[in-house]
Amino acid sequence: MKKVYPWLFAVTITLGAITFQAAYHSPRVRASDDFMEGKIAQGQQTFRFDTFGDEDFWGGALGLHQAIEGAANGGVGPGVSPATALAVGLKVDQDALPATLVKQIQAGQVNLNDPKTTLALLQLNAVVGVKGIFNSDGTLKSMGITCALCHSTVDNAFAPGIGHRRDGWANRDLNVGAIVALAPNLQPVADVLNKGGGALVGGSRIQVDPATVKVVLNSWGPGRFDAGLLMDGVPFRPDGGNASVLIPPAFGLLGVNKHTYEGWGSIPHWNAFVAVLEMHGKGNFHDSRLDDPVKFPVAAANGFADIHSDVDLVSDKLAGLQAYQQSIDSPNPPRGSFDRAAAQRGATVFAQAGCANCHVGQLGTDAGDNMHSASEVCIDDFQANRGPDGKYRTTPINGLWTHTQGGFYHDGRFPTLGALINHYDSCMSLGLSDQNKSDLAQYLLSR
Repeated sequence: MKKVYPWLFAVTITLGAITFQAAYHSPRVRASDDFMEGKIAQGQQTFRFDTFGDEDFWGGALGLHQAIEGAANGGVGPGVSPATALAVGLKVDQDALPATLVKQIQAGQVNLNDPKTTLALLQLNAVVGVKGIFNSDGTLKSMGITCALCHSTVDNAFAPGIGHRRDGWANRDLNVGAIVALAPNLQPVADVLNKGGGALVGGSRIQVDPATVKVVLNSWGPGRFDAGLLMDGVPFRPDGGNASVLIPPAFGLLGVNKHTYEGWGSIPHWNAFVAVLEMHGKGNFHDSRLDDPVKFPVAAANGFADIHSDVDLVSDKLAGLQAYQQSIDSPNPPRGSFDRAAAQRGATVFAQAGCANCHVGQLGTDAGDNMHSASEVCIDDFQANRGPDGKYRTTPINGLWTHTQGGFYHDGRFPTLGALINHYDSCMSLGLSDQNKSDLAQYLLSR
């Protein structure tokens, strides 16, 4: 039986050449409501709180929880205070904080420079993407990470870094490398790399130690992650820059074919890839392409192409996780954040310049196989060749305004929209005027 629910949906309003979206609450009928509601709710829980058992790696193997609690609380080092956590881009979910604690923070009665406060926040499940595993006496036993660590942020409603969750948004403040580098024991990471011949530096494979791993991790910087490092053992670009890429958003994926810069696969493929191979959760994963000892020597040597776990905490959650991610629409730009008249003119430029040939309609990317060679977009193929097909996907442009921090393209090589537009103007010989470029930038910010 179909039921009617009040649901948030987008209404399109066409003004001239540009289509705007507005969100309204109105009754909406959907087929199989009960089933989909259940899957989406299940997926939200998975996305926000499920570690897939990865605490055995982050806490058990690397001992990262010890660095969080600090020597004064039974761990090692100075510990991670809330002030430190916020400084490296971790976020706090305001809605997980009891009202009494909120009042205490507002009154300045909570020491945000004490790692004990971080432990209290972990007990409340308030640190976005980080889950503490506690002993019966309240001490930290281990810790794990969830999808939300990289692909959620907050709206800063309470304070910078503290607010209501924004699932699907790329956390461009998060310094993943610096956080992982705090782990007391990075030898397991070095062991994985060394089993595949080590890291590729200067054209040769070298064996690495934990100190070298720490250097690589600290080279990434905020809002960046290198999922390819444990596949190919390539820590740096040929020009010496680090090989990490910008964390992409996880919203607006409904209808989009490939979901990573290098086009690895669909949503469930990449979720399984990340859960098992990157988060180090317990689950099954298969991708025969990783058996290539030339392209993916580290993955091939470590058997990443075909992983079977006695305890599978991943596979049964992929459907719900996909349903939830596909339910997260691209957010509309804030009122007054762009020039509407200029955006209308920019929409015409966008169409006439041929941008719409790849960034099609409301989808924002190619319909079908959204992959292109590096030569088509006039850039190098370094990152493309770290993927299975040697191509780049057409990145969806909806919600572009939410992830301008860190630059544009997979590696942030274009620091501004203006630089990006100038690149395409040159690459495609578009002959855009300065006014065309300015209007086009405003249109992109309106998506």
